[in-house]
Amino acid sequence: MQRREFLWAIGATALTPAAIAAQRPQGATVLYDGRTVTLARIGRDPANAADALWIHKEDLPRINEFELKPQGACRADVCIPIPKTMVRGAFLNLTAFARKAGQSVVADPAARVWSFGEIPVVRGAYLESRMAPDFAVPDRTGHVVKLSQFRGKKVLLVTWASW
Repeated sequence: MQRREFLWAIGATALTPAAIAAQRPQGATVLYDGRTVTLARIGRDPANAADALWIHKEDLPRINEFELKPQGACRADVCIPIPKTMVRGAFLNLTAFARKAGQSVVADPAARVWSFGEIPVVRGAYLESRMAPDFAVPDRTGHVVKLSQFRGKKVLLVTWASW
């Protein structure tokens, strides 16, 4: 075998799917609640689900402020039970946890980016009661108006943003 053929064979071997996967960084980026969390290490999915994100258990509080406890993943007075299938050693399937919590998930595994929507149980009681929280804004003449001033009346609130 000549040197050129040898180098070509070595280069072709370096481009196999297994070699490409081995060269990928092992981290990921998680987008949640207006924050970007960069994870240095993630686990591999045993079922090879493309969108599954296995994070180190210690990273869970940085992502969504939940902590793993014996009763499940807890944040303030909310605890979500975690089945054994969602935990593997030091890793937790964050995608499965999000779906269990009713959270929407958008993933781009090739770019190693996962985006998570709001968690319904921590969103606030006003969404279930359909009562808007009280707030104050200036009207057209500059007088401050509170939403609570219109209690018992029908209110049409129009908002606009330039961004």
